[in-house]
Amino acid sequence: MESLCPNLDLKAAYLSSIPKSFTEPTSKLFFSVLNCPKPQKFRVKLTQAVNERKSSGQFSHGCNENLVKWVGRGVLGFALSVSLCCDSPAFAETLTVAFPVSHTLEVNTVQRTLVEAWGLIRETFIDPTFNHQDWDLKLQQTMVEMFPLRSEDAAYSKVKGMLSTLGDPFTRIISPKEYQSFRIGSDGNLQGVGLFINVEPRTGHLVVLSCIQNSPAARAGIHEGDELIEINGERLDGVASEAAAQKLRGRVGTTVTIKVNSVDNSGSSCIREVKLPREVIKLSSVSSAIIPHRAPDGHLSKTGYVKLATFSQSAATEMENTIYEMENQGVQSYILDLRNNPGGLVKAGLDVAQIWLDGNETLVNTIDRNGDMLPISLIDGHAITHDPLVVLVNEGSASASEILAGALHDNGRAILVGHRTFGKGKIQSVTELHDGSALFVTVAKYLSPALHDIDQVGIAPDVQCTTDFLNSPKDSFKDGSSDSSLESDSCILVAEHQLDIQDSTGSAS
Repeated sequence: MESLCPNLDLKAAYLSSIPKSFTEPTSKLFFSVLNCPKPQKFRVKLTQAVNERKSSGQFSHGCNENLVKWVGRGVLGFALSVSLCCDSPAFAETLTVAFPVSHTLEVNTVQRTLVEAWGLIRETFIDPTFNHQDWDLKLQQTMVEMFPLRSEDAAYSKVKGMLSTLGDPFTRIISPKEYQSFRIGSDGNLQGVGLFINVEPRTGHLVVLSCIQNSPAARAGIHEGDELIEINGERLDGVASEAAAQKLRGRVGTTVTIKVNSVDNSGSSCIREVKLPREVIKLSSVSSAIIPHRAPDGHLSKTGYVKLATFSQSAATEMENTIYEMENQGVQSYILDLRNNPGGLVKAGLDVAQIWLDGNETLVNTIDRNGDMLPISLIDGHAITHDPLVVLVNEGSASASEILAGALHDNGRAILVGHRTFGKGKIQSVTELHDGSALFVTVAKYLSPALHDIDQVGIAPDVQCTTDFLNSPKDSFKDGSSDSSLESDSCILVAEHQLDIQDSTGSAS
């Protein structure tokens, strides 16, 4: 999966406090809309207006003067009017907007896509002020700007420009081709170079969150934190993560040349160009090992190490099967590694949480556009295991990773070890539009169960990864299922120390 897709699908039967209307798709939703309390049922109606004078009289909410002049002079053969009606008594209004219709078929199609996207944002975007601008007027202005265009790409640029005024980099539109790649990545199959990338909100730069193990990118020495500057000689300034991901993907056997800016341990930066072959990338969400662990009292036990790489549709099932297998092999404690996990499907994160939690625990709190908070909770959860648990996190742990880490930590189930997480506390709906494109809309923000804000803050671990506990050489691994590369990982050694403490105190918090 070349791009960070921290999106959602929240149709879990075991979750409480989710109104039915939040989880049933409107339009052609690939993923469900999470937490849009009191959702409005809007009707968007497109009608041709042949009489120019009649069309010009349909404007309301600050009509655009240029458009009025164009329609009034009969410059257009016809116009379209958009009627947006709300069925909710609490928000009863009708908005009718007229706009000029392009005679270029491709642009006309994008105009209709624009209306569809505009309506969804008007209904669900988390900021009801739309970044302190008149969103109805914005549609009219964009339609006028789009009218003289002659290409689909130019028209889409106008749509993206309109969305950029919302001030939220996660609310965006992607082309039909990019959306197909996104869906393939979520399913766990793709051909590319093995990079997880995302736009860093504070800088706007494309950064590497992680590399798939043994992928072309990993073999080339690309690391998390590297900035992606160019792809095949094309600068990436202002390019969205999905568009960059599409450039990285391609047919197996072809190559792609990238330029990255790397920062070494001393803080020095180095720009280098790397030619990468494209391969079939295996996106198995879970990898595991059993670590023989000797406690301070000399007792030898087994610690289950489970690394979760991404929250794909199969992540929870893979995790569940892994834990059952480890329980059958006598594992007595666990390390769950979420380092460099960029997120994925929120539902998958909540499904994984129920593997470890009991009862009716709150997993996450969401806040809608009106500021109303809604807790998402288990219903009569039954954990597979109650063995001590440590969760590893770092700067590359984002979105669903942060939801899971917060749920396990705030409910007293796990200790967090590592470094402060990425800090993406926003949730998007993903809607497939009529032309096959997809609209990502930020519909809610979330807080941890203990009401800690995560967005642009992250989650601080209980214990930093240091080498303070390396006072004696580590026993070599003797179990055939263990991975000797874990032996030198200081964070895992710190996690084992924390498990020893939990074992001696009999507490998992």
